[in-house]
Amino acid sequence: MKGDGIGPEVVDSMLRVFEESNLQSEIILCEGGSEQWVKNGKKDKSYIPDSTMTIFEESDACFKGPTTTISEPNTPRSVAVTLRQKFELYSNIRPIKTFDRLSPNKKLDCVCFREATEGLYIGEEERVSDDEFTAIRRITRHGCNRFINSAMKWANDNNLKKMVAITKRNILKKTDGLFWEEAENAVKGTDVKLSEMYIDNMAMQLVVNPEQFNNSVLISTNLFMDIISELAAGLVGSIGLIYSANIGDKFAMFEAAHGSSPRDAGQNKMNPTAAILSGAWMAEYLGEKEIRDAIFDATYQVINEGKTITGDIGGNASTTQMTDAIIAITKANLRK
Repeated sequence: MKGDGIGPEVVDSMLRVFEESNLQSEIILCEGGSEQWVKNGKKDKSYIPDSTMTIFEESDACFKGPTTTISEPNTPRSVAVTLRQKFELYSNIRPIKTFDRLSPNKKLDCVCFREATEGLYIGEEERVSDDEFTAIRRITRHGCNRFINSAMKWANDNNLKKMVAITKRNILKKTDGLFWEEAENAVKGTDVKLSEMYIDNMAMQLVVNPEQFNNSVLISTNLFMDIISELAAGLVGSIGLIYSANIGDKFAMFEAAHGSSPRDAGQNKMNPTAAILSGAWMAEYLGEKEIRDAIFDATYQVINEGKTITGDIGGNASTTQMTDAIIAITKANLRK
């Protein structure tokens, strides 16, 4: 799904890298996003046509290009939220890693896990009675448990020994209390060290001493991690560098973390990194890890060399030129 605004440009970059890497997975192009919704007369209940959703239901994963969510009453939910809830993609994952050339004095290497189905935030919890919360708790605990267990799996798979739960448990005693309980349960009997940090302090600590979170898994509820992952992205240097995935038990959606930026569409100036790396991660998910590794190594090399990079990270290359540079090194890596 190429999406809206700059979506088609950065997704085309990703597809070119796939083609030159000889990706073996089948790629099917689908419609989706607000631009096609408007073009089709605004008659559909979703930004995702039924024909596209049928293809997704028959697939192992999807790639969502940046899409625009129209800020008007009675318009559909965002494409991302629709897919997260449809396929129960409870873990929104954003690896955060600084680049040597862009952040020579700050080194941050962690991963942000955001509960993505919005099932862990009840709202103004002082309005929820104890009896109501008991009923909600039974439903919510399962979602909370599988989300935190997915973060634990990441920690185990990547040999990470630190987990930071970001809460505001002194105020949100019920909802964040439940979240903290499940986090404590998840680390019992493991060698992962769990700590807790309140959201306000976490924001400050990321700015003044980001290195303390190196080799950590950061976990939080939907709203809090939305904020923290954006702040962490700022430390890397550009949202155009941040790749992400939304993963459930049986399906995954991969996407660049940035938006559709309609005003910049068609200018061939946008950073393709986030789309390319998200696509490379999807290749790994589909069983082609060697292609993922070659693309990641090539992209990091291009950015750290700084010769063919886009304006947001200090260069003057076009989207196409930066993509060409990544392709050349990727192909060389695959020939090794």
